[in-house]
Parts: sequence; structure tokens; C-alpha cells
Amino acid sequence: MLILLPPSEGKTAPLAGDPVDLAALSHAGLEGPRRRVGDALAKVSGQRNAMDVLGVGASLHQEVARNRTVWENPAGASSTVYTGVLYDAAGMADWDAATLDKAAESVRIVSALWGAVSPADRIPAYRLSMGTSLGRIGGLGAFWKRHLREELEALADGGLVIDCRSASYVAAYRPEGSPWVAVNVQRELNGKRAVVSHMAKHTRGLLASHLVRDDARPESAEDLADVAAGMIGSALVDVSLVRKAKGPDELTLVIAG
Repeated sequence: MLILLPPSEGKTAPLAGDPVDLAALSHAGLEGPRRRVGDALAKVSGQRNAMDVLGVGASLHQEVARNRTVWENPAGASSTVYTGVLYDAAGMADWDAATLDKAAESVRIVSALWGAVSPADRIPAYRLSMGTSLGRIGGLGAFWKRHLREELEALADGGLVIDCRSASYVAAYRPEGSPWVAVNVQRELNGKRAVVSHMAKHTRGLLASHLVRDDARPESAEDLADVAAGMIGSALVDVSLVRKAKGPDELTLVIAG
């Protein structure tokens, strides 16, 4: 089983600690590409047009400035650096060492800077999205697509891939040798169903935590649907599975609104 998560837009910067050690991160084969993206990010973030290149507003000026020293900034477990609705719902910042060890085998956060990291990997805070184009590197989705396939296919090893990412991060890696299920979430209110971003992130976070904490090991899309139906406290009203001839199967979790 491999659970794929998106990074959070906002990040909590560690206040102290050693800087990132690229050689110590999961997937040693990505050290070179990570260095290349990080160097480009630091350079771009010091330019006059940095805000435009990175696609952010003036309120994020300090986060962009922090990118300039990405290699010197303190690093912390990505489970505490990534914050936001999905990560809060998963309670990832409070995962103990044993849970992080399990997650290191089955969870990857797909990142515009790091390619893919586990919740236990130590990283600094940064500001960079997968939709960005960085100088000679070009579009980051296409860049990471060239590097992630071999690493993540080996980790999945033919097991079920559970995809909780947004579209821009799917572009960086599309499973080929494993059964693949995309997790969708809808809200049901007054008999009508709709996608609500906040609730979708929250429910995906609950599912990721449920899978890791409860040692659930679904081997098929049907198994995953059964596991999802057993989540407690998620206000689920329906679970449906649609099998697809191409691309990922689709598991839709419907929650009360």
C-alpha cells in the first residue's frame, strides 16, 4: 500500500535545528534533482519578479524571502512542517515514532521541491507549488515526472496506490504498475451533492490517519472502500467505487453537510 498526499500550501517553519540533509531523506536517488530545484528556488526568490514567478501575492513576501536561504534554514519532520486542513485532520504533528515509522513505509507527500518525502523526513519550510516553472528547469510537474516514476514504482511494488493529491501533483507521478485509486469527497446537503475543498481535505486526512494508525492494508479498491466505510467520526453517509478502464479507479466518500 502506498498513500500519496499533497503538500500543504502553508507551512510551519521550525524555529531551531540543523538544516536539511539531502542524503538523509527518503529516496536517495532524488538528491541531485532536489539540489537543482532548491538552488533554482533560492535564486529566483531573490529576484525582483520572484512573486510573479512563484505565483503568490504580496502577503507572502516573507515566505518567499525565506526561500533564499532554504539550505541554511532549520529543518523539522515534514509531519510538523506541513500544516493545514488535511494534516490537522490526520493529526500528523502528534504521530509518535512508531506511527512515523509505519508511515515511512506507506506514505509519501509529493512535493514541488523534494519530489516525494515521508512524514518522518526532516525538511525546512518553503514556498513553491507544482504548477511553477523555474527557469531552465521548466514546469515542475514535467520535471518530477522524469524522476519520480522509478522511485515510487519501486516503493509501491505492485501494491494498492491510494491517491489523495490534487491535479497538479498527479502530473508529477501517475502509477503504472500498481492498482490505483483516486479518493474524491463530496458533501451532501439537502439532498444535493457537491465538492467542497475544505471538507475534501479534511476527509482525506482522516482516511490517511485511519489507514496508518489502524494498520489497515487494503489490497484492492474494494478493500479500500470497505476500510473507508469503517471510519469513525467522519460523518460518512455513502461510499461508492467506480472502476475505470484507464487512469485511476474513483472512490467517492460522501459526508453529511
